[in-house]
Amino acid sequence: MKIKIIIFIITFGMSISAISQNIDHSDWTNFLKKHVSKEGAVNYISIKANDVELNNYLNQFIKISPKDSWSNNEILAYWINAYNAFTVKLIIDNYPLKSIKDIKNPWDQEFIPINGKYISLNYIEHEILRNMNEPRIHFAIVCASTSCPKLQNEAFVSEKLDQQLTATTKEFLNDASKNNIEKDKLELSKIFKWFSKDFKQNSSLIDFLNSYSEITIQSDAKTKYMDYSWELND
Repeated sequence: MKIKIIIFIITFGMSISAISQNIDHSDWTNFLKKHVSKEGAVNYISIKANDVELNNYLNQFIKISPKDSWSNNEILAYWINAYNAFTVKLIIDNYPLKSIKDIKNPWDQEFIPINGKYISLNYIEHEILRNMNEPRIHFAIVCASTSCPKLQNEAFVSEKLDQQLTATTKEFLNDASKNNIEKDKLELSKIFKWFSKDFKQNSSLIDFLNSYSEITIQSDAKTKYMDYSWELND
């Protein structure tokens, strides 16, 4: 017997009686397929011209927030997709621009309405996602810049999240424009420097890299970090 859940929303900030409802991430996938290439280039011009689909997806986050009954993967997918979708929203609200850094305090702006309050991108990344002990999130969330991991043109979903996170990590690590890897010499993205603690949770950075690299890296490999481009990912 199916039970229909009815959601009563009075105003933003008030409680919602949708305890078991989850986000429909298919809306995000449909949007991404239209506006993001397989290489991760985002067509901000087309989004700016018609942002209805984006806003419809974002409105789900106003109505629904993670519940204790959700699985870890459901919660991770929720916050990864929220981070990426609201980053796109931030860009188009300030478009045209050449870099996300052209926006004043882009990661600290509290413009994301979830669970009755406004939060920032930094809050999602540092207070929520990084505390979930999943270092692969750094290759799933996107900062709208060319040196960032690319924006995938499909949503992250709980039922295949592990495979998606593994695929994005391998893709980023083995992309020569992001990292140059040899068995005894590494030129790495600064992501590995900025968040080094996250990649050393269970072992060394080299051990983490070897789990996803196409080349087996020596434990004493020399490491330096590449310049980071904040040019817009369009």
